[in-house]
Amino acid sequence: MKPLRIALCQLDYAIADLDANVAAIAEAARRAKDGGAQVALFSELAITAYGPRDLLDRPSFVDAVERACDALARALPPDLVCLVGAPTRATGGIGRDLHNSVLVMREGRIAQVIHKQLLPTYDVFDEDRWFEAGTSDPIVDVAGVKLGITICEDAWNDVTVMRGRRYQGNPVDAVVRAGADVIVNLAGSPFTLTKREGRAAMLAAIAEKHARPVVMVNQVGGHDDLIFDGSSLVLGPDGATWARAAAFAPDVLVCDVAPGGPQRAWPETDEAAALDALALGVRDYAARCGMKSAILGLSGGIDSALVAAIAVRALGPDRVLGIAMPSRYSSEHSIADARALATSLGMRFEIVPIEPIFAPYDDLLRAPLAALGPAPADDVTFENVQARLRMTILMALANRAGAMLLNTGNKSEVACGYCTLYGDMAGGLAVISDLYKTFVYRVSREVNRQAGREIIPESTLTKPPSAELRPNQTDQDTLPPYDVLDAILAHLVEGQRSTREVVEAGFDPAIVARVARMMKIAEFKRRQMPPGLIVTKKAFGPGRRIPIAQRWAY
Repeated sequence: MKPLRIALCQLDYAIADLDANVAAIAEAARRAKDGGAQVALFSELAITAYGPRDLLDRPSFVDAVERACDALARALPPDLVCLVGAPTRATGGIGRDLHNSVLVMREGRIAQVIHKQLLPTYDVFDEDRWFEAGTSDPIVDVAGVKLGITICEDAWNDVTVMRGRRYQGNPVDAVVRAGADVIVNLAGSPFTLTKREGRAAMLAAIAEKHARPVVMVNQVGGHDDLIFDGSSLVLGPDGATWARAAAFAPDVLVCDVAPGGPQRAWPETDEAAALDALALGVRDYAARCGMKSAILGLSGGIDSALVAAIAVRALGPDRVLGIAMPSRYSSEHSIADARALATSLGMRFEIVPIEPIFAPYDDLLRAPLAALGPAPADDVTFENVQARLRMTILMALANRAGAMLLNTGNKSEVACGYCTLYGDMAGGLAVISDLYKTFVYRVSREVNRQAGREIIPESTLTKPPSAELRPNQTDQDTLPPYDVLDAILAHLVEGQRSTREVVEAGFDPAIVARVARMMKIAEFKRRQMPPGLIVTKKAFGPGRRIPIAQRWAY
């Protein structure tokens, strides 16, 4: 193969901010040219960012995209070949109105258009809603080197690599048959913990199978609940990593398609990757929603401590305000732990006791509640009142400050409904709603490890978790031990296993049935949650569509 210098341009695009995205692409192309690149690669749907969703149904939006693409082609260095992802109009007259395409820009014009062939319609993806699968010549010649172009999912259906193929065809085989010297994948691949190493391993297996280099460029940034990690790659024909772009940060990596290219740092553990991902998700979500600061309730517990640490990492300590809201059931050590955390993080901290407003509620509600009959043994009415009073305070402060309220619920609580609708389930963004409680502890210890000191107090990490909504309460009064609960939930949620299969895996039948019931009856609560940042392969969000009113017992 002839020598080829490429630029992997992984940028943090904003959805539908066409002018800003065009400017970012043009600037990256100039940097690529200055670095001696012959071709610059940009990610899937770079013009719009992945993904604009139902904005694609608006003809005026598609018109603006076409104008942006034409303007970009004229603004790029004329002797640099640029491959840019964009939606394009379909011309067949049958099927969807658009293709998910790659535009080959050279010499001031769009010289070639290549369409995505495999359209994912599972989990968080719904591309068949907007796009028509296309066929086109997938080969781009750059200085005598033939690049075989695939678009994200096109590379995820190799019969010898993927267990459980979703499609009949394999576009990678097609580009190899067409004579590709290098397999190129322009991706919009969201981060999950399973993809942290799995995506690179899958692409390495393709490189080895076809004995060709594989180049993948991905976008970076947070788009609502999705987080994109970048981590663009150049892999040799033996699967070895020749070059790697940054993780969770924009990068323009210029390198030869040859061994010995630059390799940026990569988080070595799931805990470190989760911290980077969630901080990026909070930072971009706040910025793109026009929020300059964040507020959260600081209870002295582990969940709010981790969310505060992530928020400070994302926004800076001067832009995060923690509010402790003690009641008659709050312990002194909880307030002390909340204060110690805020001091360690350098964030603002206030105490607003709820007892002066909870006591009148208690008095007011006693008579009408008594008229409804005796309270059940598991009555949580006044526990929920406290949670909703706290949320009223937080929302008032967020409204006045123009700040984003961060939700602090974890995946274990959300799964079981161990949370109060319109209380601690409210907020603008659910930061750790895809982290099981046991993983929350692991990530919290990673915060301290990276800092080299105690940011999250050791007492917060070691005391029994409690909502402190009644005397001497602990979470295990209501829930199984978290190590057992989280293992069962992983089987039910990520594993999609039945309760029978979970029992056969060695769990107590009564506990499994109890957890499954809690998960089922909490579905209506989860439907009303704020968006939650996704880090696992099956989160409670748009990729999990379970009916609320249904009779299947898991």
